Amino acid sequence: MRVIFITVIICFASLSVFGQSAPEGLFIGSKASDFKGKDQNDNEIRLKDLLKKGDVVLVFYRGYWCPFCNKELSRLQDSLKLITDKGATLIAITPEKPASVEKTIEKTKASFSIIYDEDMKIMKAYDVAFEVPQNTVTRYRNVGLDLADINGKNGNNLPVPAVYIIGSEQTVTYRFFDPDYKKRPSVKEIATNLSVKEK
Repeated sequence: MRVIFITVIICFASLSVFGQSAPEGLFIGSKASDFKGKDQNDNEIRLKDLLKKGDVVLVFYRGYWCPFCNKELSRLQDSLKLITDKGATLIAITPEKPASVEKTIEKTKASFSIIYDEDMKIMKAYDVAFEVPQNTVTRYRNVGLDLADINGKNGNNLPVPAVYIIGSEQTVTYRFFDPDYKKRPSVKEIATNLSVKEK
């Protein structure tokens, strides 16, 4: 019952999420910034290195507490072969600190790399980050969700749950960007937009 209540509060609070200038995300054809970070297995991940193997699917998610994020990541895990069969690599980016990432993995069984975006460098570079308004932060806290505790140094900031495909020369070839976090692309749609790496 508590989970249902929290979900209702999250949905209600999302209606007023952008109090300041809203992020717009990167557009198709734009240059994606290189980045590096460590995943849940302490592997160093760098975009330029991954692009040598093929396309990179970059997924931004909000946290283990978001049922829509968990559903998306679970679908991606279940159909990961649709992505890897085309020579592509899936990477998830999140503001939640490593202890919270572990909870996401428990819920979704994700085997792909998840990067804790400390100081929000990646989220800012891809123009998906925004600060959650204080009234929404308070509503979250009232149902047991303390963003500052979950996110550590990233505080009360979240990403629009965008998805990008980055191709050769670090070019964005696909984007899904919708402030309505309940909307997510299907794995089939993502896979259809991947190029096939020649062997």
